[in-house]
Amino acid sequence: MAAVDELPLRQTVVEVLNRWPSAGVAVGVVRDGTLDWFLGHGVADIRSKAPVTGDTVFRIGSVTKTMTAVAVLQLCEQGLIDLDAPADEYLRTFRLTPAKGVSPPTVRHLLTHTAGIGYWRRLSDLLRPGVGSGVSAARPVSSLADYYHKGLPVEVEPGTKWMYSDHGIATLGQIVEDVTGQPIDRYLRDRVFAPLGMEHTDLVRSESVRARLATGYALSRNGLKPARFREVPLVAAGGVYSTTSDLAHYVAALLSGGSAAHGRILKPETLTSMFEPHYQPDPRVPGMGLGFLLGDEDGHRSVGHDGVVAGFLSVISLAPDDGIGVVVLTNTGRLDSRGAAQPLASALLRRLLGLPDDPLRADLPQHPEVWGEICGWYGPDPGPVTNLFTRAVFGAGIEVRVRRGHLMLQPMTPLPPMRSGFLLHPDDPEDPYVFRVDFAAAGLGTLRVAFSGGPEGERPMRLLVNGMSFEKRPDARNPRLWARGLSAGGAAAVAIHRGIRRARTP
Repeated sequence: MAAVDELPLRQTVVEVLNRWPSAGVAVGVVRDGTLDWFLGHGVADIRSKAPVTGDTVFRIGSVTKTMTAVAVLQLCEQGLIDLDAPADEYLRTFRLTPAKGVSPPTVRHLLTHTAGIGYWRRLSDLLRPGVGSGVSAARPVSSLADYYHKGLPVEVEPGTKWMYSDHGIATLGQIVEDVTGQPIDRYLRDRVFAPLGMEHTDLVRSESVRARLATGYALSRNGLKPARFREVPLVAAGGVYSTTSDLAHYVAALLSGGSAAHGRILKPETLTSMFEPHYQPDPRVPGMGLGFLLGDEDGHRSVGHDGVVAGFLSVISLAPDDGIGVVVLTNTGRLDSRGAAQPLASALLRRLLGLPDDPLRADLPQHPEVWGEICGWYGPDPGPVTNLFTRAVFGAGIEVRVRRGHLMLQPMTPLPPMRSGFLLHPDDPEDPYVFRVDFAAAGLGTLRVAFSGGPEGERPMRLLVNGMSFEKRPDARNPRLWARGLSAGGAAAVAIHRGIRRARTP
């Protein structure tokens, strides 16, 4: 492979940081089994002015999930876990509690976020402010046995609905502990980090981690302010601390069939399987691998994961067929995931693949002849708890409508980054029902959106976005229309009341 051309990569970093400022950023490009290029920008800590280096430790949030998935697949290789067996067969510490008529989820369901478990455990978690799916930072739980002592609810039939869930991956971490008899942090150190030479990576804030740990920041109207440090109680889902240098070893192993210079963590065929879709509601959207989020960059397959912890945003993004990986770690961000990490990882990967900077295609015509089919109101699939995260992002649902001559996707939410709506850009010359949407303002990156359905009256039109599925509903049930009706009714009532008062005035 030719040497990395540094100038365009540096320009890409500058362009993204001009839009998404960050106190510090660490960027790594992995090729040929090694860290081929590194750039440290800014500071790890404002007070000490310590620069960002390849050995600066960041909190990597949900990138941890991929490592927990690796641990589970290691146990599968040893014959200790069957992916299609009920997860409860391996749990000793707590139980999964399916709702009436709902089947027990399997290990595979947990790995693909299709176990019927929500981002929050139950509705009552919304009344408990904090972090980690409802756990208060001031009152951390001592163990998952305590946290799930009432059982972890399974709301909908496993395999029928994708819903991102820290609880599902935390359950996998508990399965690793219950099957091996080892704490998950020790298991990952011995079986994943050590074989790959990841010397400054840990699941706990050990002394070696603490000495190199960057300070996390949030961007406010008065500039950067330190983010309050919060422990992640669901450690297997988001608790790892790591460095760009260490993650380069990890990404190199993922690109090399599970092995790196320091050792092997998985068999090549196992890793290949992890990067394949194990849940794919429609062949036109990438689907979900085993612990890895799948994507597509103009025909180049991509896999990876992002991570969000207060003050830190992270991404690993790989093009496995091209042998290229990107690591981006930042120490500025809020829990809404908006910041430099996601757009920078995507832009760098596209630049390395020789693709246009903008993933939104301008060479495809619009097809207004199908707009009448897809315009309308879409609501999420049934399930109050598993819909809480969906509603936190998209509100009461999604409207698709034409505005000023453009087809728009309009989340029905008051959140400023979402309420202005998003343009639907054609993304497939052979399929007028496939689009791409730039959700960067909402921290979701650029995603493929597909509509599927049958002729009018046979099968409801469906909207698929980022693994989530929405069904077209009758206009008469559109919450926006109800809200407008209530508003108009309220205005009329006020006018009538004022008229009556005036009529009574002598």
